[in-house]
Amino acid sequence: MSRILLILVLLVGYDSFGQSSDVILLKRNNKTVNRYFSGTDINMVTTTGVSINAYITHINNDTLFLKQFVVRQTPTMLGVFIMDTLTTYYYQYHYNQIRSINKTGRRFDLSASAGSLLGGGALLTLAGGVVFLVDRQKFSPALMGASVSLAAVGYVVAKTSASGMVIGKKYSLDYLKISDNKKM
Repeated sequence: MSRILLILVLLVGYDSFGQSSDVILLKRNNKTVNRYFSGTDINMVTTTGVSINAYITHINNDTLFLKQFVVRQTPTMLGVFIMDTLTTYYYQYHYNQIRSINKTGRRFDLSASAGSLLGGGALLTLAGGVVFLVDRQKFSPALMGASVSLAAVGYVVAKTSASGMVIGKKYSLDYLKISDNKKM
């Protein structure tokens, strides 16, 4: 009986000696906002302008190793659609190649509201222009001014709303080397 107990203790102990990968800290004014390590998701924009929402497989020597899943609706044999992973992409980025990290969680999407304002204002301006060309007596200069100002507000909000936490003055990334693993 004691041999079985010894084997079980060794097997449990063998599984619990996993070594953690390195950590990237996102700081705002030298206070840690978020931590990114192996097994977490990151939604970022690189310095080349590529937007990536991926899973961090591991971090080693200042480099993030990412795995991105492409999930789409695909039809089944029964004619219903299911969500399925079509393919995966693997990326490697140095942590200095991250330009911004997008905010996660439930938040009000200001860029979608700005797009709605801009699109609605442009559509109303176009409709007002058509009414002006077709029947000038039904044309309303006040409505035209309101629609132009609506489109202008949408444009200004779209340009001024930040698309995430931009690495620079307020935000910074710090790399913490935890593991001594040199073979990766």
